[in-house]
Amino acid sequence: MAELLYRLGKWSARRAKTVLALWLALLVALGVVVAAVGVNLSENLDVGETETTQVADRLQEVMASSEREGGTDSVQMVATTSNGEPFTAAQKAGIEENIAAAKKVDMVSDVVSPFATEQERADQAKQLKDGQAQLDAAKEKLQAGREQLKAGESEAVAGQTKLDAARKQAKAMGDAAYAAAKPQLDAQQKQLDAASDKLQASHVKLDSGERELQEQQKQLDQGSELMQLAEGIKLVSDDGSTAILTVTFTTSNGTAPAAAQNGVDAVFTEHPVDGVDFKLSAGASADASKLMGPGEVIGLVIAAIVLIIMLGTLFAAGLPIITALLGVGVGMMITVALGAFLEVASVTPMLGLMLGLAVGIDYSLFIVNRHRRQLRQGHGVIESVGLATGTSGNAVVFAGATVVVALLGLNITGLPFLGLMGTSAAVCVLIAVLMAITLTPALLGLAKERVLRKGERAAAHAATPAASAEEHHAEEAAQIKVLPRWKAALAVVAGVLVLLFCALPVADLRTGLPDNGSESHDSSAYQAYTTLADKFGAGQNSPLVVLADLPEGLDDAGVVSAQLDIARSLKAMDHVTAVAPAATAEDNSAVVFQVIPSDGPSAESTEELVHALRDASPLNGEYTIGVAGMAAANIDMSAKIVSTLPAYLGVVIGLSFLILVLVFRSLLVPLIATLGFVLSYAAALGGVVAIFQWGWLGDLLGLGTPGPILSFLPTIMLGILFGLAMDYMLFLGSGMREAYAHGTEARAAVVQGVRAGRSVVIAAAIIMISVFGGFLFSHMSMVRPIGFALAFGVLADAFVVRLVIIPALMTILGKSAWWLPRWLDKILPNVDVEGAGLEARHPRPAQPAEEEGSAEGGKEGDKAPVGA
Repeated sequence: MAELLYRLGKWSARRAKTVLALWLALLVALGVVVAAVGVNLSENLDVGETETTQVADRLQEVMASSEREGGTDSVQMVATTSNGEPFTAAQKAGIEENIAAAKKVDMVSDVVSPFATEQERADQAKQLKDGQAQLDAAKEKLQAGREQLKAGESEAVAGQTKLDAARKQAKAMGDAAYAAAKPQLDAQQKQLDAASDKLQASHVKLDSGERELQEQQKQLDQGSELMQLAEGIKLVSDDGSTAILTVTFTTSNGTAPAAAQNGVDAVFTEHPVDGVDFKLSAGASADASKLMGPGEVIGLVIAAIVLIIMLGTLFAAGLPIITALLGVGVGMMITVALGAFLEVASVTPMLGLMLGLAVGIDYSLFIVNRHRRQLRQGHGVIESVGLATGTSGNAVVFAGATVVVALLGLNITGLPFLGLMGTSAAVCVLIAVLMAITLTPALLGLAKERVLRKGERAAAHAATPAASAEEHHAEEAAQIKVLPRWKAALAVVAGVLVLLFCALPVADLRTGLPDNGSESHDSSAYQAYTTLADKFGAGQNSPLVVLADLPEGLDDAGVVSAQLDIARSLKAMDHVTAVAPAATAEDNSAVVFQVIPSDGPSAESTEELVHALRDASPLNGEYTIGVAGMAAANIDMSAKIVSTLPAYLGVVIGLSFLILVLVFRSLLVPLIATLGFVLSYAAALGGVVAIFQWGWLGDLLGLGTPGPILSFLPTIMLGILFGLAMDYMLFLGSGMREAYAHGTEARAAVVQGVRAGRSVVIAAAIIMISVFGGFLFSHMSMVRPIGFALAFGVLADAFVVRLVIIPALMTILGKSAWWLPRWLDKILPNVDVEGAGLEARHPRPAQPAEEEGSAEGGKEGDKAPVGA
């Protein structure tokens, strides 16, 4: 591999313009592809099938069969008067016009007018009130009818008594008298019987009317109770100054499509209403134009300053940045282009940008630094470029391969979005490696000796390489001072205690997805979030959707009774503010409820409520219920992601151990290196909990409201930090191994290895911390914790684990650190990471170097001594 890279480096240096043109052509071609297919990033994080997705699928069926057609994805547009006064008639009319326009946006199913809805509720309340008044009047009339009936019955009884007395008297007067009176008596009896029948009919009619009134009263009571249960659900605030416009889409992905959100937002932005502010509750964070912000630029500037300090010239410092930016451009274009064919999450390009910049600068720096050192020792430019590519470039390929493998390993989690995120980031790292071993040599070939200061050029031209090497080894041998074992032990204890202290907050780790309260305070999403919480209550930001299956054969009245029964049970649960029926299946097989929790989507009480709702099924022993909504989706996603972490951790740690055994031909060195990685990972995760969950320094950094940690952060940072940790271990440990293999005493070899690699590792770590740290101020709430986690993880791993704990432990272990069973030593292949074999095959010349060819078109034998 080293020999192949040596030849590739020399070829790239000689054909520099060709290499540069090829990369630029690829970038332009990819740009044309992206322009053709457009930017199609998704806000949806696909984790496969969960309980929430199952409920969402069923919900879509119910909604399709009900009067409310469309998908389940929705956002809220919050309208607020600038002066805090109630909306005027003109303002309401302007908002209604925008609502009508927003309904025409592609993928929008409906936009609910808050004013029309509140008017409907007011009308419904009036109907209930008027209906009750009518019922009360009917009841009074019914009572009056019963009083009249009672009086009529009394009269009938009295008449019958009087008639019976007359009949008895007539019989007492004799047969003749009775016969004479009988026709009259019979006629009177007939009249009394008719009156009795009429009274009985009136009884039946009054009883029927009373039953009808009771049924109407039951319906009114049910309607009134349902309205009372839903009292906490409002679309216009009590003071009349704020309104919620609910926008539903044709999709049911769990997150509203960014393009549709942009379209809705554009309607209200382009058609302002005088005195009214509009804030969309979900920002269009997939906008590719916002990928680079001030924080990211500042990080890049800091990286440039570090490069200038280390490399000494603007020209040399610019090379790693140029290669990194071009590499990021290619990697990002590939990622964005994939969005036309795959569901690429909006956070995916940001991760590629973050990693591409960091490793792109570092990998190029390793080669540039090696090239400069060789030039100072008297190598010719083209030969030095080839050797730098074959030695440091070989280490770059090996280190990059570990990062790529770790990122590709995210596919074993079985989570589609996480696997695609890892694959995309791996592509960006691969591009960075290819840039480092092709474009960096090409630019070095064009730069010639200008990567050195003028004084360094003169010294390099005058120096004898062999003498320089001898002086270098003699100087190192004279300066080596081995650290006493007791001091090394103190260093280990101190380093471990620091990392364990940083890791303490991990015990309180809660995972989830960031809500809009985590957005930057000047964002539309955050302002909408806080306005909703202030005007309507925190739970308005986290509505839950409950789907309940009904028994078969229910008529409409039975459905209403079931709705009330379910709504009562839901409202009785802890942390529930309001419950309202939202839809009913056409065949009366299911009903949908909107449930408003007492707190926001990230609150522990909301999580407890979701679990309580699921545990309550079948509700009242009769109704099977399912829960959907953002809080429910977050819980499902977090549980599924966390469940994959142990397996992924095992794979990463196992891979780490095997790679290091192969490189260092030792068992103890890989063991302590892997344990050190676990410590730095735990410390980084603890730092994330302290900052983003507990809120430490949150106000200072402007990080928004504290909340649960991004659910996939522990997994994604595990893969990335593993790869970066192995980079540092390779660049430091390979120097120790090389010194020990050439006969240096074990503890002295540790010192020699650290001295050889510490400057470049420190510079590389500072660059990575700067680049990653810049993303702490990203406009995307998902990106900020990733940037901090990687920056803090690199800080802990590079400066505490690799530069303190590992060297100290290896000093304590001494020669035993390099112990390897003989049988294993025989079967392991010899991996020459730093290209020592290549250097032996291409020794430094005894005379000042003369080039065999110049960049782009030079001929063999053309002389171009360094410093000329």
